[in-house]
Amino acid sequence: MEPEIINSPIVTATTTRLNPGGIDLINPLGDALSQTSFFNFLSFESISNFFSTAWLIYVILAYLFSIFLLVVYIYGSIGKKQIADLEDELRERKERLYQEHFHGAPKNKRVEDMIEHSSSDNPTDWKLAIIEADIILDEILKEAGYGGSSLGERLRSISPTQLQSLDDAWQAHKVRNQIAHGGADFILTQRLAQDTIKQYRRVFYELGQH
Repeated sequence: MEPEIINSPIVTATTTRLNPGGIDLINPLGDALSQTSFFNFLSFESISNFFSTAWLIYVILAYLFSIFLLVVYIYGSIGKKQIADLEDELRERKERLYQEHFHGAPKNKRVEDMIEHSSSDNPTDWKLAIIEADIILDEILKEAGYGGSSLGERLRSISPTQLQSLDDAWQAHKVRNQIAHGGADFILTQRLAQDTIKQYRRVFYELGQH
């Protein structure tokens, strides 16, 4: 009796691929990277959308901030104009009161009042002193017979030979005009106020008003 030969199955280890749960044991890292959503999120399209959204938010915030600054500027400008108008009104009121109070009074008393205002620590008093001095000078020239409807016209009718301190009168009168027309934008320093009053006083002295 010949022995029976039994063919046993041959197991080829190199061709067997175990894939429990769908994981490739040969390339586990590749499967993991392909299945994760993190790397899908970092796609070019998603990054582009993110920056586009961020830029849109920035533009909107920039516009809102610009509108806010514009509103603040407008309110600030209106407030500044209102303050300037109030200062002009107050100065004009003081000028009218001064004219009413000292109308017909001796000019030397008015000069003393002018000097007292110029010695104050209040810039408003400095402005008032210069306005007072300009009124006094205008009345002196008017009484002296110099023609013109304003102090500027009367000064133009005077020659340097008639009034040696004519240049002082012009310089002082220009400062007065800056006060009257410059409003709150014109900054009058104490040094400039004192120099201007000295110029007026030199003119007064030459014209016989001490």
